[in-house]
Amino acid sequence: RSLNDMQVTIVANLRELNESRQALKHLAQHDSLTGLPNRALFDDRLQQAVSQARRDQARLALLFVDLDEFKAINDTHGHHVGDLLLLAVAQRMEDCVRNVDTVGRLGGDEFVVLLTHVEEEQDALVVAEKICKTLNQPFELDGRHIHISASIGAAIYPTHGSDELTLARSADAAMYLSKEEGGNRVRLCGDEK
Repeated sequence: RSLNDMQVTIVANLRELNESRQALKHLAQHDSLTGLPNRALFDDRLQQAVSQARRDQARLALLFVDLDEFKAINDTHGHHVGDLLLLAVAQRMEDCVRNVDTVGRLGGDEFVVLLTHVEEEQDALVVAEKICKTLNQPFELDGRHIHISASIGAAIYPTHGSDELTLARSADAAMYLSKEEGGNRVRLCGDEK
């Protein structure tokens, strides 16, 4: 083989190695089913967003979204339909937010949304309500008509937490309050309506 052939082979092998590294990095940071950021990547983005909001003295919102009665969908229609539903839910949620915001999947039927540059608490609640209403619309999956709803908890930085952990606990607590009230609703942390 000529030197030129060997150089072409080396370049091709390096390109292939780089593509493999990129694929592994993507797998390590994204949910394998939906392609959304996973917990590790989402936590990193949240940490960066809180640091930025602290510097800019700005607000951001964290939403915890849990699908209501998802287990019943899996039990009734099978995991294949459950997976199709999770994919469709992820797409609908991404359609509800801006490009600068992040939708992530923590696992199972638990999703999170990071809304950056939130002017007023009401702005975050408008997005949360939009997600709630959008997910409440029927899904047509694998020839089946599927209906789902979501319980959403919202927390605002810095009002409900000045660090990522406190903010996440606040959003989680609000989400559980939403669930306890029957689901299919949005609750802002500390909002006892």
